[in-house]
Amino acid sequence: MNNNLRKGLMLVLSSPSGAGKTSLCKKIVNLDKQISMSISFTTRPKRKSEKEGVDYFFVSKRKFDSLKNKDFFIEYANVFDHWYGTPKNTIEENLARGKDVIFDIDWQGAQKLSDFSKNDVVSIFILPPSNTELLKRLKKRAEDSKEIVSKRMSKAKSEISHWIEYDYVLINKNLNKCAQEIINILSSERKRRNRQKFIFDFIEQLLN
Repeated sequence: MNNNLRKGLMLVLSSPSGAGKTSLCKKIVNLDKQISMSISFTTRPKRKSEKEGVDYFFVSKRKFDSLKNKDFFIEYANVFDHWYGTPKNTIEENLARGKDVIFDIDWQGAQKLSDFSKNDVVSIFILPPSNTELLKRLKKRAEDSKEIVSKRMSKAKSEISHWIEYDYVLINKNLNKCAQEIINILSSERKRRNRQKFIFDFIEQLLN
């Protein structure tokens, strides 16, 4: 199907920290050329493995506040004492061009995106196979202090409690398998009647 014949959608992936949503987002973008990553602005310090303008736009708290006051963000939230925000113009332009956008955001951000344009959002909550595996993944990342890892684990239950607010829920036991499940969901959601602009004219031709 010609991508210009439908409006783009916003695919939201949320999970407790360490459940694999960031790795899944990167995998989806590599597997599907019709979707691009939403790059958030953040006041969080850059990790060694991260790149400016690829993983995030890293800005000062002062700069973030200035952008926030200019209504620059669709949504923004404070997570573990750092601010994250999604730029509005880039997202609107992509959706209008029929380009899908994937979001690596928490439940607060997902709610705000839904408030912004509910019909364009497809939300998926990613669960870890177990708390033991979640802790193992957080430690394996080796980019956060023990204090931060402990904070993330203690907040995991609170984040998981929001699973019911999502359209789909997946357990990430295997990264490749979970990514394929997301691709399958994405494929189905693109075929929804309300997203296929051309279908009305096509049916009218069939009926005449």
